[in-house]
Amino acid sequence: MDSKTFVAGLVDEMQQLFSQLGAHETLEAESDGRMEVKTLLRLALKSELEASEIAAYWLPTTPEIDARSVFAEQCADEMRHYNLIVKRLAELGDDLEGYDPYAGGYSPLHHYLRSLNTTLERMAAGPFACEAVAEVRNAQFIDFCHSVGDVETARLYERIIHPEEIHHHRRGREILERYAITPEQQELVARATRSSLAIADELQSLTEKTTGLHTIPMS
Repeated sequence: MDSKTFVAGLVDEMQQLFSQLGAHETLEAESDGRMEVKTLLRLALKSELEASEIAAYWLPTTPEIDARSVFAEQCADEMRHYNLIVKRLAELGDDLEGYDPYAGGYSPLHHYLRSLNTTLERMAAGPFACEAVAEVRNAQFIDFCHSVGDVETARLYERIIHPEEIHHHRRGREILERYAITPEQQELVARATRSSLAIADELQSLTEKTTGLHTIPMS
């Protein structure tokens, strides 16, 4: 199978999965039902930090310059998102003094991502899969913010955070299309993508459906 057809098939799988989500299902899953803007923003702080840190962790051991560029850009963007969210929480009157996003430790997804050793696995599980989940989560969060009248938080995501995370996903897709050529490479990418989706907090309620996704032919 040529690489573009293969990657398009994975995108279709993800879209089929995401189509089964309820209107606020990713938000409810990650917040244990505590649907408040400030609570969701606090949870987003940890996600942004972890995404920035994992991209930085991968950067020195990624030999391909174009892939390294993707990780470098993501590292910087995610850290900037973190700071923008901190600023927005302050505007909402949320005092973060003493707040530690890592008080509960790193997420299972973070531990999984750190375990990946090849560029294709990292690109598939990180920018390609995680940022696809972020795209869905952010869209749901924007709708939620509008529904509760928080136009400023919605605008922050609409203008900056959401478009940049869509960009990360697209750049990850381009790298996979460029390098996932052989059946063995495609199998590695498919496994990393599906594993990342299965572990993601936002998709907890869909784990069984995730693991039940149809298998893409590898030839």
